[in-house]
Amino acid sequence: MFIVAISVLFTNNLVRLLQEEEQKNMTIWADATRQLILVDDDANIDFVLSIIELNTTIPVYICDADGNVLASRNISEGKRMRKQHGPIELKINDTTTQYIYWDDSRLLTRLRFVPYAQFALIFIFIAVAIITMLTGQRSEENRLWVGLSKETAHQLGTPISSLNAWQQLLAETYPNDEYVPQMKRDIDRLQTIADRFQKIGSEPTLQAQDLIPVVQNAVTYMRARTSNRIQIDDSCLQNVQRTVMLNAPLMQWVVENLIKNSVDAISGNGTITFKLHENEHDVMLDVTDSGKGIDNKTQRRIFEPGFTSKERGWGLGLPLAKRIVEQYHGGKLLLKQSQPGVGTTFRIVLKKPENG
Repeated sequence: MFIVAISVLFTNNLVRLLQEEEQKNMTIWADATRQLILVDDDANIDFVLSIIELNTTIPVYICDADGNVLASRNISEGKRMRKQHGPIELKINDTTTQYIYWDDSRLLTRLRFVPYAQFALIFIFIAVAIITMLTGQRSEENRLWVGLSKETAHQLGTPISSLNAWQQLLAETYPNDEYVPQMKRDIDRLQTIADRFQKIGSEPTLQAQDLIPVVQNAVTYMRARTSNRIQIDDSCLQNVQRTVMLNAPLMQWVVENLIKNSVDAISGNGTITFKLHENEHDVMLDVTDSGKGIDNKTQRRIFEPGFTSKERGWGLGLPLAKRIVEQYHGGKLLLKQSQPGVGTTFRIVLKKPENG
């Protein structure tokens, strides 16, 4: 910036010097024009003409007392007259006076824009630097997410395999035990979680699938683990079909996260309601709770990794859900509306298959 300031100062000084030089040149040119007008018919006018013809860059107008243009030089055809500098009086006789006006030369006009061009270049440079820095940070965050997900899936793999072996041994030893099947369901759940982390650590495959069973599976799973004081209304999902591009295990995880977030927001009795909307290109799923709502200050930060308004929590549920929907599915996860004391609505937007 210091170099730019020096350059701008130098340019401004150069413009000022050129203006002074053009002022002197026009004074000489005006004197030569006066001599040409007043010269005798038999006088040698070659020197005077050479001075007038030396001006090849400065636009000049010679006007009468009423402002009418009598003559001009270095003016493009159709260009509007500009009396930017002057006038210099040409005293023809006691009753006639003409006036010379002139504009900046092309060089001087271009030099005036140099400081603006310099500032524009600096602005572009700073913008590119900021974009590059943000892109680098985003890439680093992506690598962190991928690394964390892969490592989590890897760490879960060994104990899950061991638990599966122990469960099979218990099932063979105690075939009538009522708790062994429940253990199997929990182990399968752990395997599902590990698979989800593995998919986040790699590029997931999207398929044209019905969204409704995915949402219903998430509702069924969370309903069994939610207090009876909280009612989950998924009646809008009955007897409908909405085909979108999705990865079913990851999208079920998103819906479970939203339901869990709604459950945490409800104190005592409450409801969680699902609603479906669609347009030509997208399917929209709204998840609305009757919880405590989110204040304006918190709304701006709810999707920031690590931010949480709960006493216990990592602040990763909503950022992870947003990443799955937007980066992996090309959709949107947004806070549609929230009002303290009334409730909150999150919206998932997913794309329909291109062939409809």
